[in-house]
Amino acid sequence: MSKKQIAVILSGCGHQDGAEIHEATFTLWAIHKHGADYRCFAPNIMQHHVLNHITGQEMDEQRNVLIESARIARGKVEDLALFDAATVDALVIPGGVGAAKNLCTYAFDGPQCTVNKDVEQAVKAMHQAGKPLGALCIAPVLLAKVLGDITLTIGQDEDTAAQIREMGATHAPTGIGEIAVDQKNKIVSTPCYMLDSRVDQIADGADSLVQALLGFL
Repeated sequence: MSKKQIAVILSGCGHQDGAEIHEATFTLWAIHKHGADYRCFAPNIMQHHVLNHITGQEMDEQRNVLIESARIARGKVEDLALFDAATVDALVIPGGVGAAKNLCTYAFDGPQCTVNKDVEQAVKAMHQAGKPLGALCIAPVLLAKVLGDITLTIGQDEDTAAQIREMGATHAPTGIGEIAVDQKNKIVSTPCYMLDSRVDQIADGADSLVQALLGFL
């Protein structure tokens, strides 16, 4: 019996301007831990900007999201433009502000954000095929924008929850390491660093999310 294949969409490398490294790494760890395999994807676009992760200040340089994502994927990352929903069983999007800056414009435009076309197509293709979707930290806002009437969590921040509702989705409050499961739409989300979490608690959330996703398969 072949292993289940889970696609993971990365948004760069580093929580301030790319994918959150702990969330991404523990997602990959959980996928292997539970007997599945993963394929990493990222859009071949330039990052919105590059930040110094010590000072938070913008740096005078440019970086490519696909190339930066290869740092987490150890080089094995595919261009999201080539994504084929028929070749994978589930899809997960780790958080990090890059999910809200590079995969969509939520960090700047809130509920009026736009979503990268390759990300939008991948999410819609999986949803239309009845395959499960997972999102960590701030990434659930992206699913809310694309899919609308779904249930998800970003933790307990009421301002963000209100914006999720404005996009047509339902917000389910959660605590550290917890998940929200939308059984009807096969969507699992967990708050991660949207709450004041430790790194081991990030692992707990990612582990529970992956287990729930695999439970749909």
